Amino acid sequence: MMLARVAENIYWMARYLERAEDLARLIKVNANLTLDLPKGLSPIWGQLIAITGAEDDYASRDYNEQSVLRFLISNQSPLSLLSCVSSARENARTVRDVMPREVWEAINTLYLQTRERQQQAISKRGRFDFLVSVIEQCQMIAGILAGTMNRDEGYTFLRIGRYLERADMTSRIIDIRSANLVPDATLTQTTYDNLQWMSVLKSLTGYQMYRLEMQTRIQRREVLRFLFQSQFFPRSIGHCMSRLQELLSTLPNHERVLVATHRIKRQLDNADLAKLKQTELQLFIDQLQVGFGGIHDDLVEVFFSGLGAAKTLHPAQHQEQTG
Repeated sequence: MMLARVAENIYWMARYLERAEDLARLIKVNANLTLDLPKGLSPIWGQLIAITGAEDDYASRDYNEQSVLRFLISNQSPLSLLSCVSSARENARTVRDVMPREVWEAINTLYLQTRERQQQAISKRGRFDFLVSVIEQCQMIAGILAGTMNRDEGYTFLRIGRYLERADMTSRIIDIRSANLVPDATLTQTTYDNLQWMSVLKSLTGYQMYRLEMQTRIQRREVLRFLFQSQFFPRSIGHCMSRLQELLSTLPNHERVLVATHRIKRQLDNADLAKLKQTELQLFIDQLQVGFGGIHDDLVEVFFSGLGAAKTLHPAQHQEQTG
């Protein structure tokens, strides 16, 4: 049986890597969105602060592009890109003996390059290359892990952390981006809706897969069905919950966590998404996020308990403990 501290650090390493990749994707899509909008309109950069849940930490009252990017990329926030990579590195450092050496080297390289090039991401000229590099390196690390790590309990907790973080981030992106993409848009409703839901899909790198699976134009109800209930798209919440159920079933004493996961899966399967108005959709997402938090708390109690300060910590708090 793997030590609880080792399992917990692998779990958090996976969550931080997934969060860093997703945040890089979000910033990249938001920056590219300026090319799709009519002259005079720009994305609401403050949405990215809301998606990460860092409103309380954001000291500046100015939500302009430069201020938001500096906050989300540098170490000004425990939820920033650099902070997530740093936390992934610290957790990886403590479990180097149970992972392939190449994983540690790749994560360390990701951290060093992110730290050295963070100012490049603030400028429009260097932003694209920086963000693409972060995404590709995170994907490379995931590939090394998939191709070389033993299929033991450590790999199970790695995937649990990844899928739980991915489900939470997907729900946050839908919640915020489906509400207000651009301020006081002067576009026609059809054009605005198309841009809005295309942005949601692109934020999750799901545009092409949506067209392949759903075989229809972009429209609200089908995008929601794809992102909440698809069993084929790896970033859909339904897919993540199904994988969590499979992974948890392989662990001892899994009953409590599995019940919480089954509960969310039933909510997803039974939801009539086409009938949900915006306020109802946001309430539904709030319930899902409470459920994700419950799964995390149950994981801590069942598998990571007895670790003192590690109990039921928010990701940002966990960083302060391990950093």
